[in-house]
Amino acid sequence: MDTERSALTVRPADLEGPDAEAVRRLVTAYLLQTEREKAVHLGHAFADGHVPGRYHPEIENPARAYAGAEVLVAELGNSPVGVAVLQETASEREIKRVWVDPGARGHRVGSALIDAALRKQDLPVRLTVWDWRGDAIRLYGKRGFRVVPAWDDRPRLLCMERGPATR
Repeated sequence: MDTERSALTVRPADLEGPDAEAVRRLVTAYLLQTEREKAVHLGHAFADGHVPGRYHPEIENPARAYAGAEVLVAELGNSPVGVAVLQETASEREIKRVWVDPGARGHRVGSALIDAALRKQDLPVRLTVWDWRGDAIRLYGKRGFRVVPAWDDRPRLLCMERGPATR
């Protein structure tokens, strides 16, 4: 893939069709990298190449696992290189599973995914991020996210939120 000249697009994923495999691949890479990092930073056991069972539904059937959520796919040219999952309630949105293929980093894919996730600005948006992911924390900070009191008690997991746009 010639990422230097490829157009970057972000669009809703078709999980019942052609995007299911790409989302499966991208989410699997995200989960494996997260487990590797947790082994280093938190001392968790990790069998390389093994995704813990609690995540298998996301890999086996993304359409079912993300039912009711919006899944965004970022493409460089025609190659899916990034994913983000957005879940919404009546009072807030949550961004989850943001992942950019390492070969596509440096091409503003993460920024494009976050910007697309923030296109509706009528509700607060929240997310969690491990404190060792400095690049992601800086990206979120540039988009107006701030660290808030934790709603998730896992050690070293930062909870961040961005309020709705004011008029």
